[in-house]
Amino acid sequence: MPRMSAEVRAEFLEKPHVGVIASLRRDGRPYTVPVWWLWDEPAEVFWLTGTFSRVWCRQLMQDGRTSLCIEAGAPVPGHVGVDGQAEVLGPEQLDIWPVSRLLAEKYVGRGDPTRAEQVDAFFSNMQTEPRLLIRLTPEVWRAIDMRVYEGKRADREFQARAGGEQ
Repeated sequence: MPRMSAEVRAEFLEKPHVGVIASLRRDGRPYTVPVWWLWDEPAEVFWLTGTFSRVWCRQLMQDGRTSLCIEAGAPVPGHVGVDGQAEVLGPEQLDIWPVSRLLAEKYVGRGDPTRAEQVDAFFSNMQTEPRLLIRLTPEVWRAIDMRVYEGKRADREFQARAGGEQ
């Protein structure tokens, strides 16, 4: 089964696709919420930002087991999912603002220098909240390039049988 190549995955992870993170409630049920994320290739971690008052952030403080799912239809239709351990870091543990600024540039600026004023305004607003960073270290990866994905073997076999019966 063709998966996403390393080159395509790197390109996919540069784009400002919204992800969905899953944290765990006290009773073990998953809690999901859309998030902005930043892939840090040299460190091999995802960075997310949140606040101390957000439910998912508080849940990750209690139990760092998490999953992040990123899906896109364009320019590369595909899916990247990771399971791993999240570490919640506050400003007393590291300077959270450089990564927070990169997230604002990725999602508000979207690579367009004419949006610098919007990035500055958004980043200034971020700094008024009690923010933190989440460092997600992937332990398991799932990455599929839908342009070349043919389905699982069982799906292909079923389709072949169904096609022959028509």
